[in-house]
Amino acid sequence: MPSEGELLCYNKGCGKTYDPDQNKQDSCTFHPGAPVFHDAYKGWSCCKKKCTDFTEFLNIKGCTTSFHSNEKPEEPQKPVVDKSKADEVIEYRAPKPITEVADIRPSFDSPLTTVTPAVSDVLRKQVASCNQNSTNTIKAYDGQGDVPIGTACKNNGCKQIYEGPETLRTTCIYHPGFPVFHEGMKFWTCCTKRTTDFNSFMEQVGCSTDEHVWFKAKSGSAVKCRLDWHQTSSAVFVSIFAKKYDPDRSSIQISPVRLKVCLMFPEQNGTYEHDIELRGVIKVEESSVQMLPTKVEIKLKKSSGASWSNLDIPRSSSKPTAEPEKAEPVQKEITLEEQVDAVDLSDL
Repeated sequence: MPSEGELLCYNKGCGKTYDPDQNKQDSCTFHPGAPVFHDAYKGWSCCKKKCTDFTEFLNIKGCTTSFHSNEKPEEPQKPVVDKSKADEVIEYRAPKPITEVADIRPSFDSPLTTVTPAVSDVLRKQVASCNQNSTNTIKAYDGQGDVPIGTACKNNGCKQIYEGPETLRTTCIYHPGFPVFHEGMKFWTCCTKRTTDFNSFMEQVGCSTDEHVWFKAKSGSAVKCRLDWHQTSSAVFVSIFAKKYDPDRSSIQISPVRLKVCLMFPEQNGTYEHDIELRGVIKVEESSVQMLPTKVEIKLKKSSGASWSNLDIPRSSSKPTAEPEKAEPVQKEITLEEQVDAVDLSDL
């Protein structure tokens, strides 16, 4: 409580008592601004200093000096609440979504159109480099014509090299099984002999005889690629992430409701195939394809502005139902192949 003859200063940040007769220009240190509380920070609008502790905020020294004042600051006016509309119900109606007209959707079997892609120069250089590397290597025997001199027998364990027609009269001594590495032991599934030394394992003589095999066909493998997609109000963008695919042997085919992709990978002797029924209808003539070094970018122009919930519509298998096969009796004997891991040594 102020003593007799003294007044209480109401300037923000001051709160001291003062003698009116000794009130001078620099008697009061206060904050002319307003308190600000934002994102756990506390401060004054007239100062740059901020803190998170409320006590520290109250102890922030004022930034302006002037006379003490015993006039109470005006309290901010509270907004007037119109109670006459307290029971009013505000009704909001969302706009109706744009939907595709089902009766104009073309058939999935509509003719496909092959899209001419815009191919990156970098991608062409990568493919050309791969083709050049493959031509610089010695061409392997493909099973057609005469066997080239120096071709090795493809049977496991046989070290015979083709040196001419007389080699065809020799007997192939090989392992019909496959190599196994298990708990430090190395052996063939067709033999009982085991060893821990790799060189001894490689020199182990075969246990069966037959004719030499100079060529084994390698079937093309299926290549896995990551697919992603996003959409705007006017188009759907499909990205297939792939590298070193041949743009001249690859194809992108589309119809109003179908997307068919085939990418060829020369180095892996494999292909990536993807054939789906699109969720919406597209404009074939306004769609485009870009073949880039790291991906294939497919732009599908929407025929309407409807949003797609998914990229495709799952299709049920059209394969005829086969008769159930009879279950074979369970073998109680556990074979050696089930106990150990197999290792492919065909490249050694």
